[in-house]
Amino acid sequence: MMHDMLQQAAGNAMAIGPTVLVQGAQLLRPIQVVRASALSLDDKRTILAAWASDFYAVDSKPALRQLPGTPEPVSIDEVQSALKELDRRYGI
Repeated sequence: MMHDMLQQAAGNAMAIGPTVLVQGAQLLRPIQVVRASALSLDDKRTILAAWASDFYAVDSKPALRQLPGTPEPVSIDEVQSALKELDRRYGI
């Protein structure tokens, strides 16, 4: 029973994804994550890394990613560009 509860909690966390970090924010594009002053560097990296993951790939369109709660998919290139910009801004 405990195992089932843990599996359900993990499934729910994956479905919600990193959007739990941006509740109330209008972060519709990856670059908006980079520019969000209310988020820490770690939170920004977590959101962008999740956005880039195959878990959020759009079915039959592997070059697109869509986080739960975002209105439309974005290209993986846009997400990777935002990650590079984050690195540039923080000197990583």
